[in-house]
Amino acid sequence: MEIGKKLKAARSRAGLTQEQVAEHLFVSRQTISNWENEKSYPDIVSVVRLSDLYSISLDELLKGDAEMLKHLEESTDIVKSNRKLILAVIANIGVFLGCLLTAALLPDSVLAIACVFCLAVAGVACLLYQIVKRI
Repeated sequence: MEIGKKLKAARSRAGLTQEQVAEHLFVSRQTISNWENEKSYPDIVSVVRLSDLYSISLDELLKGDAEMLKHLEESTDIVKSNRKLILAVIANIGVFLGCLLTAALLPDSVLAIACVFCLAVAGVACLLYQIVKRI
């Protein structure tokens, strides 16, 4: 049985609505619905809270759902996450330096400098997004 079906069955056995579960976990009702319909998966902290709320063991809740286990493995792999962030930083620096070099080789042009500036801003925005996403 998949995690969504297990969550829905456990919630029903506990006699709780999606709204009540959402309030207990400090998420939206739509989030609970998405978990139960397997449009998204809960993070590890939410899984533990759900286990407590539904009085169901983590073992019973998680075993047998390869997708959920894969999601938890990926979301808790800090080393892999750090590698992605470091690669994003290196790529950003490389693109910025490449653009800067290209602008330096072109004749004096305000357009070339503006393009480098825009790319730098876009690169920094992407990096900030990755950093915020990790938090």
